[in-house]
Amino acid sequence: MEWREYAEQMARLARDLLAQGSVQATLEEIAASAVKLIEGCDEAGILAVRKGRAVTLAACGDIAQESDRLQDELDEGPCFDLARRKDSERVYRIADLTQPQPAWERFAAQARKLGIGSMTGVLLYTDDEDFGALNLYARRPGAFSKDIGTAGWLLASHAAVALADARTIDQLEHAMESRHAIGQAMGILMERHQMSENDAFNVLRRVSQHHNVKLRDVAQRVTTQRTAPA
Repeated sequence: MEWREYAEQMARLARDLLAQGSVQATLEEIAASAVKLIEGCDEAGILAVRKGRAVTLAACGDIAQESDRLQDELDEGPCFDLARRKDSERVYRIADLTQPQPAWERFAAQARKLGIGSMTGVLLYTDDEDFGALNLYARRPGAFSKDIGTAGWLLASHAAVALADARTIDQLEHAMESRHAIGQAMGILMERHQMSENDAFNVLRRVSQHHNVKLRDVAQRVTTQRTAPA
């Protein structure tokens, strides 16, 4: 694929990613787009490390998902290392998994059984946050050329910006939903129990703190039961 054509596809991808309705939809579109746009890529997935565990955020293909499971089980692997790494390394490339891989001997042996011939991956990150690693899989060795680093970086850069935007929108929507639920609950308490606005809010806050339950959840319980919480 010529770079001009690839750049045009990246522009379309940026629009498609920003049009997704949620963070999860954005993650899944990134994985699917990697398979469509990266030459030689048969499957793709996004892996993150949460509390020392490998977590599949999205996967386009069974091999990608099984690879993540293996790396979590074995506590080793290139995607796992890339996602939890804090140094300047942002890309890995394994040209031929049929050859010995001293850094990941156990994973490489299992990966060959899965039918993985070559792999590469790029961190998804912005200046403020790492989202995980975008990992590309091919069944044949040597599927990814040396140019894959640049192509993958372009894809990952677009994807990270879209993820940051999607997460911001999700957070804003969640905050607005919480505010609406709390306002409804306060209105019920004020009407049913002749409370002031401050007293109604303090009732919700005390129940939240005493039972270690989120304020929004307490508010939703009030709106469902239409009375003050016990």
